[in-house]
Amino acid sequence: MSLENISCQKSFGGWHKRYRHRSEVLGCDMVFAVYLPPQAEQGGKLPVLYWLSGLTCTDENFMQKAGAMRMAAELGLIIVAPDTSPRGPEVPGDPDGAWDFGLGAGFYLNATQEPWSRHYRMHDYVVQELPTLVEAHFPASDKRGISGHSMGGHGALVCALRNPRRYLSVSAFSPINNPMDCPWGQKAFSRYLGEDRSKWREWDACALIAEADEKLPLLVDQGDRDDFLANQLKPEALQQAAKLAGHPLTLRLQPGYDHSYFFIASFIDEHLRHHAHALVG
Repeated sequence: MSLENISCQKSFGGWHKRYRHRSEVLGCDMVFAVYLPPQAEQGGKLPVLYWLSGLTCTDENFMQKAGAMRMAAELGLIIVAPDTSPRGPEVPGDPDGAWDFGLGAGFYLNATQEPWSRHYRMHDYVVQELPTLVEAHFPASDKRGISGHSMGGHGALVCALRNPRRYLSVSAFSPINNPMDCPWGQKAFSRYLGEDRSKWREWDACALIAEADEKLPLLVDQGDRDDFLANQLKPEALQQAAKLAGHPLTLRLQPGYDHSYFFIASFIDEHLRHHAHALVG
């Protein structure tokens, strides 16, 4: 599978690059960003952190706003940031043009309902197709971590919980912890997956924890001034599910922080160290 480089900037001795490629899984062209630290030019393979962004975002938000490259360069971590949904004229969006469903809102699941099921298979893209592409074209090892924010935090937790031993580390900022029980998740799940709520459980971190084959430690940071905290994010649901399942969870409620990238930038170094501890040693 070929890659088209569409931009390249040097940063902290490494390179931030964006690529376009044809996705067979999604049936459209996709763009992703990669940060290659300076160690990528020294031979050998490096571990990879996959970052999943939130509603309305693209591959660019995290790379431009999170301030992650300095620490990634220090730790020798490759960072890969995909888009948040399939894109293109062939891809259907929300019929009303809403921002919380469809384009920019793929929810990192595999849709089963028409017209979404042809293109909205972001879980298979993130877990299978994209890593295969990355590991074929870059000095990337199969040591993988995954993280994300909001909808992407939900995606990171679900990808890790559904795919034991595929990821060595996982973390999230302000994740949608219990999408079955919040407006964003209910809207997306009912359209992508249909009305059978038993199918929704396959994509809800709180439900997956109870059945997890692997007790991969979860690191979650949440701001206590987040406007979406009570209605959409529900960290207490994840905390309760982890407690009942005996699943290791570090949930940190950070005073004064909101839902923005100012919050992410404040704690991203700690998350990168968390992943490096598992991926690099």
